[in-house]
Amino acid sequence: MPASETALPLRIGARTLFTLRRRLVRRGVSLDEALGGAAPALPALEAGEHGYLINALPAQQVTAVTAGAPGLRPFIRQRYRRRFARLEGDFDAYLGGFSAKSRSTCRRKLRKLTERSGGALDLRCYRSESEIDEFHALARALSARTYQERLLDAGLPDGAEALAAMRALARADRARGWLLFLEGAPIAYLWAPAQGLTLIYAHLGYDPAFADFSPGTVLQLEAMRQLIEEGRFRLFDFTEGEGQHKSLFATGGIDCVDLLLVKPSPANLLAGHLLGWFDGAVALAKRTAGALGLSRRLRRLGR
Repeated sequence: MPASETALPLRIGARTLFTLRRRLVRRGVSLDEALGGAAPALPALEAGEHGYLINALPAQQVTAVTAGAPGLRPFIRQRYRRRFARLEGDFDAYLGGFSAKSRSTCRRKLRKLTERSGGALDLRCYRSESEIDEFHALARALSARTYQERLLDAGLPDGAEALAAMRALARADRARGWLLFLEGAPIAYLWAPAQGLTLIYAHLGYDPAFADFSPGTVLQLEAMRQLIEEGRFRLFDFTEGEGQHKSLFATGGIDCVDLLLVKPSPANLLAGHLLGWFDGAVALAKRTAGALGLSRRLRRLGR
């Protein structure tokens, strides 16, 4: 993959304070690659390219990848546990892997929203090309109201190009979309494209007006039920980043990092050290806030 100008944001929560830019070859590690255990191969750098940005690299592979790129300086941007769920067996067995408290919480949330829906949950799955236009139109309108889009810039992509890409995925049976309705109006959505036999947790959002009913949790729970019963896919990849939602629904995890490998020019080294210092300061602030019980205040500051 050729290099492009890559934004390297210095961010606290959802707020970007400053952005550095370097010409980097980006390399994402798929879940199948991560589970396979082999270090990813990197293409040779061309003139004018500053280095690589490798996302979701298993932490145990950092040494091998760094050794395979002599002369480049490594900087770790973030560490996290990449969560995933196996979609094998049956749903009861999957749910049996939850803690007793988590099972009880999920059932309570499902019951509460089902009762609010008049006794029957209205969850619709979109998978064929002919269904994608309806899904995209409804999910986009909903996405515009979600905090995922307003605060995190992580809404469902808009525009003709995004819709065409979604149609192509559906045409090849390489995606699933869900909408959860209440009284005929969508209140939560999930979009999951596929890579091989792995579905990828790409976009989830819900109407904040119905947050008390935990629509995102209920939608994910019922989507997992459908996927396990369908048997088309083998894995559900919750991708990089931590979160209670991902931890709840995952059956496994891999310790990963985002690794920056750059040529040792003054500008590149300055960018790497600045990113490392900033990320370390934010991580320390979060740990300190958690120890002092100030996590909620810090999240509000990030907004």
